[in-house]
Amino acid sequence: MLHTSRRSTLVTVVAVAGLTLAACSSGDGGTGSTDNEGSTGGTDQAEETAEPVAGGTLNMLGSGDVDYMDPNISYYSIGYLALRPWSRQLFTYPADPDHNTEAVPDLATELPTTDNGGLSEDGLTYTITLRNDAKWNTDPARAVTAQDVVRGVKRTCNPAQPFGGLPNYETLIQGFQEFCDGYAQIDDTTDPAALADYANNHDVAGLQATDDQTVVFTLTHPAAYFVDMLTMPAFSPAPEEYDAYVPASAELAQHTLSDGPYQIESYNPTKKIVFTRNPAWEASSDPVRNAYVDKIVIDETVTQDSTQQQLQTGTASADMEFDNFPPPSQLPGLIAKDDPNLNIGPTSSSNPYLVFNTVSPNNDGALTDPQVRQALSYAIDRDALVQVLGGKAVNAPLSQVLPTSIVGGEDTFDLYPYDVEKAKSMLADAGYADGLTIKILYRNASEGSTKVFQTVQQELSQAGVTVEGVASPNADFYTKYLQVPDVAQRGVWDMAVAGWGADWYGNAALSYFNPLFSGEPSFPPVGSNFGLYDSEKTNDLIQQAANAKTEDEARTLWAQADKQVMTDAAFFPITNPKQANYHAAQVHNAVYVPAIQNFDPTNVWIEPEKQD
Repeated sequence: MLHTSRRSTLVTVVAVAGLTLAACSSGDGGTGSTDNEGSTGGTDQAEETAEPVAGGTLNMLGSGDVDYMDPNISYYSIGYLALRPWSRQLFTYPADPDHNTEAVPDLATELPTTDNGGLSEDGLTYTITLRNDAKWNTDPARAVTAQDVVRGVKRTCNPAQPFGGLPNYETLIQGFQEFCDGYAQIDDTTDPAALADYANNHDVAGLQATDDQTVVFTLTHPAAYFVDMLTMPAFSPAPEEYDAYVPASAELAQHTLSDGPYQIESYNPTKKIVFTRNPAWEASSDPVRNAYVDKIVIDETVTQDSTQQQLQTGTASADMEFDNFPPPSQLPGLIAKDDPNLNIGPTSSSNPYLVFNTVSPNNDGALTDPQVRQALSYAIDRDALVQVLGGKAVNAPLSQVLPTSIVGGEDTFDLYPYDVEKAKSMLADAGYADGLTIKILYRNASEGSTKVFQTVQQELSQAGVTVEGVASPNADFYTKYLQVPDVAQRGVWDMAVAGWGADWYGNAALSYFNPLFSGEPSFPPVGSNFGLYDSEKTNDLIQQAANAKTEDEARTLWAQADKQVMTDAAFFPITNPKQANYHAAQVHNAVYVPAIQNFDPTNVWIEPEKQD
C-alpha cells in the first residue's frame, strides 16, 4: 500500500512520502510505527453501537490517483484502496479491528489446509474452490470462474506493463518463470490480440483450472505465507473481456468489469472516480464487504490541508480521505485532544525512505560508489526527519530494512548514526572534497514528502552537498519516474522520497527483499528496485532465505540480508510509521485495514440526516 503497498502502495501506494500496501506506499509521510498495537485516538472502531443504515454517498477527498485501474497490475496502496469496492480476491483482509491482518476467504470457500484437502502433505499444492455465487456485471451476469483466476495471474507478467511485485512469486509457482520469459518475447506490446494469444495458448504447470470452480497452484518449494500472498490484488480473477485491451492501459480503465459490490460508473484520471452499486453483486456472495452506501465519489482535486479542514468542519461533500491524510504538522494537536475521528494504526512499513539511484551518471557517477552513499547516510539526521513528520509518537525511527514486526527484523541496528564530520571525511576520501550536487525527487502535494526533501536539503548542505528538488505530482511519481528505469539511468534523480509496506504480515520479509533489493529481477517495471541496486551477496542471501526450511532459519538469513543492504547503503530508512487517518463525524464503522492503509469504504455507513 505502498503500495504505500503496496509500494506503500506502489502500494502504493503504497505509497507519508508515499502510502504503502502493499507494496508501494502512497502515504503522506510520518504516520506509522514499529509495533502492531491497536489503533489509537478516539475512533469508533470498537465502540459502534448504533444499527447500520444503508444509503447515501460516501465522499472521499484526495489529490492523487491510482497507479493503474487494473487489479492484476496495481501495486500502490491507494490503488488497492480504490480496488476494494469493485474487485475481489481469493482471500483478503477483513474490516475487523481484532483480525485485520489475518487472511479470510473472499472468493474462495475456505482457507486451504491439510485437514480439508486444500493443502498437500508436502506443502507444494494448494487446491482452492471458488464460491458459486460471485458474478461479473456482464449482461447477463456471468459467474466468476477458476479460468478467470488463471487468466488474471497470467496477466501479471505481461510485457506491456507487468505487476511490480512479480519477484515475490515468479519463481515460486511451477512453470511461471518460463511462461513469463516467453511472454517477454512478444514484439508488439501495444497489440492486445498478440498478448492475449500468447497467454491463452501457453499453460503454466503450477497454475491450473481443473474445473469452473477449482484452481490449483503448485509451488517449487513450500511457502507457509502463500495464502497471505494470495490476498494481493495481482491474484484477482480477470474476465475474458480484458483480452481486448492492453493490461493497465487507459482503454481498459474505461472498460472495467466488476465482481464486487460496486462498479465504476466513471473514471476521469487525476480528477474523479465514481462508484455505483453493481446489480450483479449479492450480499450473500460476499463475506467481507457490507456495502452500506449507495455510491462512492472520489474527488482527486483537493489539497491535503483543505481535505483536513473540510473533514473537521463537517462539510456535506467531505466524509473520508482518499490519499490526503492529516498533515504531520496537525497531528500533535489532534492526538492531544483525543479527537474521536482520528485513527492511528500499524503499517509494518518503511515509509518514507530515501532511495539512492545507484546508476546515476551525475557527479561522474558518484552514487555508484557505496562509500559516497554511506557518507550521505551519515549526513542525514533521522531524528530531525522523524520530528518534521509528526514526532516519535507516530513515527518510530527505522534504521534497517525490516520493521521489527516482520520476521528477521527483530534485532535492530544502525550503521549510520548522524555524523556530519564523518560524512565530510568520507566524501573527501572518495574524491569529492568539493562536494556534490544531488537531485531529490519528491511529491510536492504532500506535506510529509516536501518536508523530508527540505530537511535533507538543509542537512546535506552542512556536509558540502548541494541539493536540487525534482517536484512531482502524486499521480506521476511512480508511473512516470520511479517505474521507468531509463529515468534513473539518465540521472533525472539521484535520491527519491518513496515508501514501502509489507504485502502481507509476519513472515513477510520476502515482500521487502524480492521486489526492492534482488538485483536485475527486481528492476522496474517488473519489480520496485527503483535505484537499480544489484549485489551478488545480497542476491545470494535472499535466495537462501526464501528457500529456508524453517522460520528460525529464515529469520537468521533475512537479518543477514538486511545487514548487507544497509552496508551497501542502497537506501536510507527513516521510520516505520503508524498510519493516521481521519473521517468526518457523520461516518460510522470506520475500521482501519492495514492492507489499504485506510478505513474500509465498503463497510462504513453515513448518518441518515447527513446522507445525500
